[in-house]
Amino acid sequence: MNVFLPADILIPDVESMEKWSVIACDQFSSQPEYWKDVKETVGDAPSSFHLIFPEAELEEVDENEKIKTIHWNMQSYLEQGIFQKYEKSYVYVERTLKNGSIRRGLIGMIDLEAYDYSENSSSRIRATEKTVTCRIPPRVRIREDAPVELPHVLLLCDDRSDGLMKWLSGKKEEMRKIYNFNLMKEGGHISGWLVSGKLAKDFEKQITSYENISAEMPYAVGDGNHSLATAKVCYENYKKTHSDTENANASARYAMVELENIHDKALEFSPIYRIVTETDEEALLDELQKTCCAPEGYPVQWYTKERQGVLYLNPNKSRLAVAILQNFLDEYLKNHRGQMDYIHGEEALKNLAEKENAVGFLLPAMEKRELFPYVTESGTLPRKTFSMGHATEKRYYLEARQIR
Repeated sequence: MNVFLPADILIPDVESMEKWSVIACDQFSSQPEYWKDVKETVGDAPSSFHLIFPEAELEEVDENEKIKTIHWNMQSYLEQGIFQKYEKSYVYVERTLKNGSIRRGLIGMIDLEAYDYSENSSSRIRATEKTVTCRIPPRVRIREDAPVELPHVLLLCDDRSDGLMKWLSGKKEEMRKIYNFNLMKEGGHISGWLVSGKLAKDFEKQITSYENISAEMPYAVGDGNHSLATAKVCYENYKKTHSDTENANASARYAMVELENIHDKALEFSPIYRIVTETDEEALLDELQKTCCAPEGYPVQWYTKERQGVLYLNPNKSRLAVAILQNFLDEYLKNHRGQMDYIHGEEALKNLAEKENAVGFLLPAMEKRELFPYVTESGTLPRKTFSMGHATEKRYYLEARQIR
């Protein structure tokens, strides 16, 4: 049986799809003004904004009251008939980004029995980054009593021939376009086509073929690792109080995702840099040189207020420069003062490194082709190894699925 499956997909039938669709809740978490603007734009219109808990608000509102409101809004939308249901279907998606490139995807659901987020998992669907378990309980409190789910998980396949997405794009004339609109706040444009009936059954054969060829690990979670881990925890909790027969048919057993091909030219990997502040930067650099460097290796550019230079990390320590540096910083900061943070963008890193008692590290980008072999052989990547595109290119909430 396939682990990526068609789903009963809910599509909103609303006056403004642009107001309905908002970016993933974990984006712009340190920029509350972004979410304030979203709130003002949406107003009282039906919107996924009313069904999510932006991380930027975590410290600003009463968590229990916010979750109650989310659940009430979800149930209200169901009762109002806002959603149109497409049973046992997929949705083929084309997302036009700001730079004009088109990123292709497919909405479906995965069987959580085939997913394990633990660090050395051997499951068919695996996490790409180490799960921070303390981030899961607040998300569980939202999902466990939620009547619907709205996915922002991007699931990656390692389809070097691009057969899956080529097959779908070649069948667009046989599909019905069910949405086509501009996304708010520089999110680009999105179009979706319904894949149902005979087309869905024909595509299932394509998926079966791909999963058989990639039997060991056909899928890896690109974005939304913690959201999918939350779905897994909720399902495991459900299993404790239900029979095997009930578990086999439970909505909780599945999670909706968007499938994308890691080899899609529009899918870009960007490195995430490291900054350490409030530290003795010279002592840190000396220790890094002594313990992790070699005459030849992975070049890592570093910056302080007064100096800059290049260190060569010893390739015998790991296949990835980020793994060597992250492991060093984790150990070093256990016994030395300093605060580490993750930075997107070279200029932002350089600006932060100009402060007193700070050192910033520019890491080389991870090649996309390295991801599946690394996870298969070495387990999850260090946290914050890469970013899939810029913040405005992240997944926007759109489709939903009833889970209670």
